[in-house]
Amino acid sequence: MLCGRAVDCFAIDMPIGPRPIRGRRACDNKISSAYGARKAAVHSPSKTRPGPISDALRADFEARGLTVRTGLPAEGLIEVYPHAALIEFMGETERLPYKANKTLTYWPGLSIEKRHRKLREVWARIVEALERRIAGVRAALPLPSPDVRGWPLKAFEDKLDAVVCAAVAAAALDGKAVPHGDPDGAIWIPTAEA
Repeated sequence: MLCGRAVDCFAIDMPIGPRPIRGRRACDNKISSAYGARKAAVHSPSKTRPGPISDALRADFEARGLTVRTGLPAEGLIEVYPHAALIEFMGETERLPYKANKTLTYWPGLSIEKRHRKLREVWARIVEALERRIAGVRAALPLPSPDVRGWPLKAFEDKLDAVVCAAVAAAALDGKAVPHGDPDGAIWIPTAEA
């Protein structure tokens, strides 16, 4: 229960399917084909990663009557890939540089202070885009102060990914996200008008 009613859709940033995942799936290939040139191909899942974590999560949701959804309607458990979702939500041409541990890769010639400033600028843009979809995001996700380093940055990035998942779930329930895959797994991506 949330806000006095049952939750319709749970969105997760992890490979999950109606059956155990043993390797690369059709949905992974479809997303990589559609977003690879935009620097947002997906990693290959395996029986060990996410493996038992995915299996246990699926079983827990199924025990509560919620199945993994690989097609419409979206009510249940859906898989989301935040990189591709952000490309669509923000009308970007490629993957956004928002991962805290990759600032040196994104901006190799800059000092750590300048890299972190650029990271916070990207985060601010993402928060604003999410605020347009979910009122209150800006207040709930204040940017870390410029002197913050280490794990708190990763924690903030994880919060962003969680809100992206929530935004995709809302879009899916509104018919503005589509599953890419087949009955063995689907990754839900918002449509351009989401």
